[in-house]
Amino acid sequence: MITLRQLRYLTSVARHRHFGRAADDCAVSQPALSMQVRELERELGAKLVERRPNDIALTDTGIEVAQRAERILAATRDLVDFARHRDVLSGPLRLGIIPTLAPYVLPRVLPRLQADYPQLRLEVRETQTKILLDELIRGELDAVMLAMPAEGVDVETLVLFDDRFLLAVPASDKLPARTRVGIEDVDQRRLILLEEGHCLRDQALAFCAARRRDAPAGLGATSLTTVMQMVANGYGVTLVPEVAIDAELRDARVKLLRFSEPEPGRSIGLAWRRTSPRKQDYETLGRFIMKIVGMSTVRRQSSKSH
Repeated sequence: MITLRQLRYLTSVARHRHFGRAADDCAVSQPALSMQVRELERELGAKLVERRPNDIALTDTGIEVAQRAERILAATRDLVDFARHRDVLSGPLRLGIIPTLAPYVLPRVLPRLQADYPQLRLEVRETQTKILLDELIRGELDAVMLAMPAEGVDVETLVLFDDRFLLAVPASDKLPARTRVGIEDVDQRRLILLEEGHCLRDQALAFCAARRRDAPAGLGATSLTTVMQMVANGYGVTLVPEVAIDAELRDARVKLLRFSEPEPGRSIGLAWRRTSPRKQDYETLGRFIMKIVGMSTVRRQSSKSH
């Protein structure tokens, strides 16, 4: 009889393409994992994995079985969620979040969330969008917070807030601090972006594409903090999301300029599997985030008006 353990081992082998790494991922010995995969092959009457010296590959059947197994395992986790989580925002919840949101949203949200929902055990995973969505579909994450749109037919989403972009330039830049700028004011040769894989990089390039004549500066960073330090030291300019301003604009060597209407930006949302029985949890979490981030925005705008 096919077991969930066998399916889990096969999906791990499919992800890692290596028995040793798959065994580490599943916290079992390599012989035990290999034996279970062979037993699954016997149960199905089909070869799933081609074993080669220092290498493995899934057969066409193995690829299809692994994909179906991912869906079965995700549905099983949803079944457990349905049985265990009767109270809103209680028990474990695995939240994924992109790096250009995590340092700026989580410190505002987590203390209040823990105070209002003490039975919630939140586990946070910070990484890039594609990885988050893959792990969401596999059932390894319950919900993810990211820039919209969230691709995937099996994903349901809730828009949380709009996050406008500002132009960060060295304080010595000739543009006055209160000047509204346009795309033409962005020096493409000095534009510093995050490295490949970050959605903020793609959004910045998409905004600048219409007027782009020169390639951005050959500097890629893994965090906004690094990018802002480059700007502070005169290496270039960048687009910074409004949600990051309180944390990142602490250096007198940097000034921020607002864009003319319509201001560029991104839409931030929460995504979860359409099959998950915890939709009420995610909608409650989404509304909570909207409230906290909205309060921060109001405070910032109020302080600017004085």
